[in-house]
Amino acid sequence: MPKQALIMIDMQRGFLDSASPLCIPSAEATVPACAALIDRCHAAGIPVIYAVRHYRSDCAAHLSDAFPAAFTVLPQDYVLVKPRFSAFFHTSLDLILRRLGVQTVLLAGTTTPNCIRTTCYDAISLDYDAVVLSDCTSSVTDAVQAANLADMQRIGAAVCASTELPLAESSDR
Repeated sequence: MPKQALIMIDMQRGFLDSASPLCIPSAEATVPACAALIDRCHAAGIPVIYAVRHYRSDCAAHLSDAFPAAFTVLPQDYVLVKPRFSAFFHTSLDLILRRLGVQTVLLAGTTTPNCIRTTCYDAISLDYDAVVLSDCTSSVTDAVQAANLADMQRIGAAVCASTELPLAESSDR
């Protein structure tokens, strides 16, 4: 099975907290599935990469950038700050993946029509296999979510629930 890496995109408090102007209401419901997936990847020795945006806030920048308490961030995990939607745009993601020998990226996080989709398209353009995890992604409405998952599937991404995903045990453990 090709070597995999999990890319967890924008699962930060600013996108999860209903008091935040950046909140995606359905994102909070994906936290348990995302946390379970992170734990499964850690157990299998699959690299976990957090791709995040950094937002300045006069009163609580550290709060809007914080990961959910349910997430386990280990010292060997990567945290990349991305300046735009795609986790590949002006980051070292492609270099990291190639050095790790990754062939398949597992995409999770928020929001599906923006950051997940642009990362998916860039991954496929860079010759990675892309798997979008439907229960670990979110959009502003169910209709937007379904349309974007269908579009990514039509361009060659695999779409499945994280519980249906076979993980490739890493030989680098």
